[in-house]
Formats: sequence, structure tokens, C-alpha cells
Amino acid sequence: MMKKILTILLLALPGAVLAFPFEVEKQLNGAEVAVATLDLGNNMASVSLSNYGARAAVCKVRFRNGPEAPRTRRASVAAGETAHVTARFNNTVIKMRVQVECKQD
Repeated sequence: MMKKILTILLLALPGAVLAFPFEVEKQLNGAEVAVATLDLGNNMASVSLSNYGARAAVCKVRFRNGPEAPRTRRASVAAGETAHVTARFNNTVIKMRVQVECKQD
């Protein structure tokens, strides 16, 4: 009986781990910034900005989740550094659209 319960729990686990997809639009304007996305749960998203250039960069990140108001975050990223920005939404995220706009400082 215990083996059946464990088997059912293990089979249900992959369905619980599914992350929402990201659609990323980048406008880097000469800045050498790498963008990485991360799902932090069913209503929170994160973007990591890694600056590989020799000059600092100033970035604006806009998170959009369907009908809710977009969340805009700004970050200054020094040369060789990484900055993380997050956004929390009231509803469960089905698809996250992210716009990243950077410029050299």
C-alpha cells in the first residue's frame, strides 16, 4: 500500500514543477549585457542582468503578465557585475513577457 502511495506522489511531482514560459525582448543599445530569466513560483518572476562590458549600464526591465498592470524595474549594473530584478503579480502567471532596455552609462 505504501509503495502505491509513493508511486502516485512521484508521478504527480513533474506536473507540479512546470515553470511558466518567458518571452524576452532585448534592446541593448551597445551595452554588453546578458539577460537570464527565472520563475520564482506561480506569481513571481526574476531577471538577472550580467554586464560583460567595460562600462556600466543602466537597464529598465518591464514585466507583463496579461491583464495586470506591467511592473517596471530599473537597475544600474557596473562593469563585470550582475544585478537581479523581480516582480510579483496578484494572479498566477501563465506566460511572462519581459522587455529589457539597456544603455551604457
